[in-house]
Amino acid sequence: MGTQVRAWDAAGAERAVAVLKAVADPSRYRLLWALSGQELPVSALAELLGAHVAATSQHLARLRAAGLVTSRREGTRMYYRAAGGHVRGLLEEATLAAEDAGAGPGSGGGSGQDEAAPVRQEQRQPARARRTRPATGQ
Repeated sequence: MGTQVRAWDAAGAERAVAVLKAVADPSRYRLLWALSGQELPVSALAELLGAHVAATSQHLARLRAAGLVTSRREGTRMYYRAAGGHVRGLLEEATLAAEDAGAGPGSGGGSGQDEAAPVRQEQRQPARARRTRPATGQ
């Protein structure tokens, strides 16, 4: 249909892996989730994590290096926000993949045996249009 699949290339794969590695930390995932909805100062983000400002700043530096967050300075405060709407989409897709895989072998998770899973997934989706994964096993 209208979906275009890019050809695999080593440089693109390296960039994608760098993004996934940056998100592959619970603290950074939480930071991205918070920043995908609003711009926040480092102090508020540190409080959200229950971490020191210095540790939070290091997480934010890693996310900025991966191109997932942007920052601006206002006086002595640094404010961060997600680099774009694609960041929230990445987090939502990761959550769906984790839910599909998280049930483990033999429990129906990710195996296509759970008939109710597509219904539950549709109910979670917000009113705005989203890309959907094709149904499997039919």
